[in-house]
Amino acid sequence: MNKQLFIAALFSLTLAACSDNDPVTNPSTTPEQPDSSGDQPGEDVTAPVSGFAFATSVQDGDKTANLLLTSSTLTEGSLSPVGNGLVNDGATEWVFYADRYLYALTYNQGNAGTTRSYVMADNGELSARSAEYKVSRFTTFGKFGPYLLTSSTGSAPSSYADEAGNLPKMFLLTYLDVEAETAVSSPSTDEFLSENFLGNGEYTMLSGFQEAGGKLYCGVVGMGLSPYGSAIGNGQYILPGNEDLVKQESGGSGSGAYTKGELQGTQYPDECWVAIFDNEHLEGKKLLRTDKISYPCGRYRSQYYQTIWAADNGDLYVFSPSYAKSLADSRQQTKLDAGVVRIKAGADDFDPDYYYNLEAQTDGKSFLRCWHAGGNYFLLRMYDRPFTAEGTAVANQLAIFNGDTGRLTYVSGLPEASTITDFGKMPYVADGCIYMPVMSSDAYAALYRIDPATATATKGITLEVNTVTAVGKLTHY
Repeated sequence: MNKQLFIAALFSLTLAACSDNDPVTNPSTTPEQPDSSGDQPGEDVTAPVSGFAFATSVQDGDKTANLLLTSSTLTEGSLSPVGNGLVNDGATEWVFYADRYLYALTYNQGNAGTTRSYVMADNGELSARSAEYKVSRFTTFGKFGPYLLTSSTGSAPSSYADEAGNLPKMFLLTYLDVEAETAVSSPSTDEFLSENFLGNGEYTMLSGFQEAGGKLYCGVVGMGLSPYGSAIGNGQYILPGNEDLVKQESGGSGSGAYTKGELQGTQYPDECWVAIFDNEHLEGKKLLRTDKISYPCGRYRSQYYQTIWAADNGDLYVFSPSYAKSLADSRQQTKLDAGVVRIKAGADDFDPDYYYNLEAQTDGKSFLRCWHAGGNYFLLRMYDRPFTAEGTAVANQLAIFNGDTGRLTYVSGLPEASTITDFGKMPYVADGCIYMPVMSSDAYAALYRIDPATATATKGITLEVNTVTAVGKLTHY
């Protein structure tokens, strides 16, 4: 039976076989042997129970079933959803917190979305935790201490309005305490104002949350002038010659919506900013700037993907895809190529001697997003053509960046790029390798094990589903 017929046949079976309250029917676990050196005679010692979890979906026409599947292996065999898995509502992003919790973060088209988390029970079965709560719309997310953080930028309370009633922009954070199962919103205080955050009058977005050395590192993306910002000082922050960029009426839709009086898009595309905070409350702000790369984030619709990652030695690598090259107006296009800079562990400025031009190694091609791949390696999801080329760029290739040598190497051993339809949003890193879900038009989804030292991929477990969004390990201790 071919892939399409098989998916259609199992769809009804899957929905009939399980619900979001049913455990995994056939869990695979890999118990570890406990250290019994200190056990007392007769003491009942339970070994940790571990398994790999996959966030997947099965589609039949306009119907979709979202399933959490488990396996004891990543490298071989096939995994069928028939009679297996935990049905769930799906998520915009699936995030593993260590190997204890799996969070389903839901964007829900700009409105508050339902978020809940999952764990592995002592019998090796996946189950939903009891708490279910609302999370404000988010454009980026990450981890810090005991929290998962989500963030967007929105309007401040009415008490901040100017004389014309314009509201400044504010960072809107949600703190998900993974142990306590609580969700708390950030307070409306000056600490969270995103207006004039960089001193140039523009409001900003945060991109990613990276913990390193007890500090919180965030990419900062200039968004242009809000109606509040463009009105300050009778337009003092509008650069000469950019007056016509200010919108004369409201319009657009979705992530492209704009408001009368707004100057949409940064006026400073040839610089990169990173903010260092003392804690999750954005206190003790320190700003770092470089003109070697453009703003540090991956972009897809309203999502701002993290491009600041800590290597195993504590050094932070800051990547920029140079998305500003794709903007329509030449005044807002960057002249800088996609590249990477570095902040040494414990330093409070960019390493002046570290910079690599990525486009110089790819015939002008950039990337959609990136992830830390262990050691000083990073995995990049590459576009198939430059932003300036004709046609729509498709991110259907992978490459490894070596932070020590600055070399970018395309990954070999994957399916033909022309057949690849998607990659997972959240790969899994373990034992010096990265495991990436790969979807293709002529085969089931599969997990590929990528050795970053050689940039070679080896096919692992096949998943008889349409999509694998994330993979990771869960353990019950």
